[in-house]
Amino acid sequence: MLPRDTAFKLSMLLPLVLLSAYFLLLLGSQSAFFKAEGFIDQISRADILSAIALSLISATVSSAIAVCIAIPSAYALARIDFPGKRLIDTFIDLPMVLTPIALGTLILMTWNTAIGRLLSELGLTLPFTLAGVILAQFTVVVAISVRMLKSTFEQINPRQEQVARLLGCSAFDSFRLITLPLAKRGILAAIILTWARAVGEFGATVMVAGTAKGQTATLPSSIYLAMSMADLPQAITLIVILIGISLLVLFGVRLVMERKS
Repeated sequence: MLPRDTAFKLSMLLPLVLLSAYFLLLLGSQSAFFKAEGFIDQISRADILSAIALSLISATVSSAIAVCIAIPSAYALARIDFPGKRLIDTFIDLPMVLTPIALGTLILMTWNTAIGRLLSELGLTLPFTLAGVILAQFTVVVAISVRMLKSTFEQINPRQEQVARLLGCSAFDSFRLITLPLAKRGILAAIILTWARAVGEFGATVMVAGTAKGQTATLPSSIYLAMSMADLPQAITLIVILIGISLLVLFGVRLVMERKS
């Protein structure tokens, strides 16, 4: 008979081992179809290079906008009491619950309203444009950014801000000099994960901007196009690139969160 503590640890480790084995099986399945020569040939193709560049550019812009909006929004939810706060806090999470396809459909429907037509007349069009890709990615990732940053601000003791106010700092100076430096690791982690989620976004992007090669085809939508045309070598190449980006991002987050203050 195993000691109770050992049996408990094994019962906790077994699901972890099985889950890790499953993910390794998913990644290992690519090796049967992956060839280095074919990968080099595929990655030099113009449509793949365009998909990589579009994904990196759109994800960077959309995540930057999302974080800039999320920082004050998350701080307001974490520190300021106002009427309807609980309702707004719940409402902000809606993009995390709705499927990306539903979000993309809502964006297109909004563009058929008076406000959407006005924006179109001003030159801001969505279908088959980079603006459509960025808006779709922003809509999907901004809620994630707000939720992560709200948790970060809530972990900071408000008494430190209060002491800064007693010492003569304004509310803005207290936020700038005390809160932001204390939250820098959480902000950096939110930036990295928001960017990674934007790179991998598919459903809303396809609904809003389509999958035009060289125009709006990102890495995920290019994988979909390659599989729909039974182009397995191209699909494998794109998947390997996306896996590489994802692993680098996850490794970066681990370094940020584990680094000592």
